[in-house]
Amino acid sequence: MSLPFDQRTGVIWYDGKLVPWSEATLHVLSHGLHYASCVFEGERAYSGTIFKSTEHSERLRHSAQVLDFEIPYQVAEIDAAKQLVLDTNGQADAYVRPIAWRGAEMMGVSAQHNKIHVAIACWEWPSYFDPAQRLKGIRLDLADYRRPDPKTAPCLAKAAGLYMICTISKHKAERKGYADALMLDWQGRVAECTGANVFFIRDGKLHTPIADAFLDGITRRTVIELARRRGYEVVERRIMPEELNGFSECFITGTAAEVTPVSEIAQWKFSPGVISQQLMEDYTAEVQPKGKAAAA
Repeated sequence: MSLPFDQRTGVIWYDGKLVPWSEATLHVLSHGLHYASCVFEGERAYSGTIFKSTEHSERLRHSAQVLDFEIPYQVAEIDAAKQLVLDTNGQADAYVRPIAWRGAEMMGVSAQHNKIHVAIACWEWPSYFDPAQRLKGIRLDLADYRRPDPKTAPCLAKAAGLYMICTISKHKAERKGYADALMLDWQGRVAECTGANVFFIRDGKLHTPIADAFLDGITRRTVIELARRRGYEVVERRIMPEELNGFSECFITGTAAEVTPVSEIAQWKFSPGVISQQLMEDYTAEVQPKGKAAAA
């Protein structure tokens, strides 16, 4: 069993300064804990450089604005703080987690004047899925919960509260022997997995759901760009579950998952093939800092 996260060593950037890992705490009556007024990012560093760090920092600030609060640090300051944490902890290949939340000044639904806290941690985290299984394609369950109507939740923010149904769905899938779960949207259309976007392949074309009811992942956008560089057509459209029989390959994308092929979604089967493998390799090459990859 890995060491619990509250018992690890190193430093965490907390409200503008580095503090020992064990001292990066918050009060039990923090608004972010009770009312989910909290946003975060998931990022990866490769060979000492955080991939698309600025895009992640921009999204963090945007997510906070969607939740009606302003992060008290500019994008360049957040970028610098993330790199400082990475360098100080001496980690070249790591997962980076910036997070911002409302503090404990007021406990109630309305907390417009609560202090906004920001913290950044990093730790070593290998592939989200078992490496051997990843090449064969992971198995996905079909989640009971659906991604909410954008009129009912801030779906385009990376907000903590949106992940409640993801945790429930992933736990249920794992208990049934699956690696993750595919979620539909509120209208029954294919949406995403619990923490990753999804792509399908048919006749050499990539098909992926329109990201208007869930997060348009930075990894998702990167893979679309990589696919188009290869000359593959990428079609963003509505996809219904009954269409899944017609796709030959499937893979998911995300900072944690990177590019991971899928062999099964409930009753639908796929065969990880040439395109999935090519995009896995292209993504691996893309995330390496330019110059360092050639020297490695």
